[in-house]
Amino acid sequence: MIDEIIMDSEERMQKTIEVLRKDFASLRAGKANPAILEKVQVDYYGVPTPINQMANVNAPEARLLVIQPWDKSIIPNIERGILKSDLGLNPSSDGTVIRIIIPQLTQERRKELVKVIKKKAEDARVGIRNIRRDANDHFKSLEKSKDITEDEGKKAQEDVQKVTDKYIAEVDKVLSNKEQEIMEI
Repeated sequence: MIDEIIMDSEERMQKTIEVLRKDFASLRAGKANPAILEKVQVDYYGVPTPINQMANVNAPEARLLVIQPWDKSIIPNIERGILKSDLGLNPSSDGTVIRIIIPQLTQERRKELVKVIKKKAEDARVGIRNIRRDANDHFKSLEKSKDITEDEGKKAQEDVQKVTDKYIAEVDKVLSNKEQEIMEI
């Protein structure tokens, strides 16, 4: 029973890390990354659709994204969707593909992005601590109902704390890597 609670907590903490990595991937860091377009929705025959569901998106160069729509008639819609997004990108098309040149980030914009990622990392830490609190509450209720002894409860809480520390360290590592990527010139 205790092991199941700890494993469940660890799975939830792992998912928190995965969400954080996805969030960080969608932030523009001066390098072309197809993930930055994942949240951009385009009107496709009246239905808001992500770009990656209607086109191939790749980064042939460090600062260039190329979008190849499967249906050439939606190129203007894709351009409009990118312009409406808050990414600050200017698409240009030749009628068959859309090219987006990723501009160099200013120092001011880099500092803003670092603030954003630090907030996201803190949100992830809070999420992980909430998972720990849920597990500890579960252990305390098991102690109250005499399903486990006080010593087992304390040991289980220590185990959850070790898992929590591991995932908090992982958040810090992911944050540090993204911060370095953003601050690179």
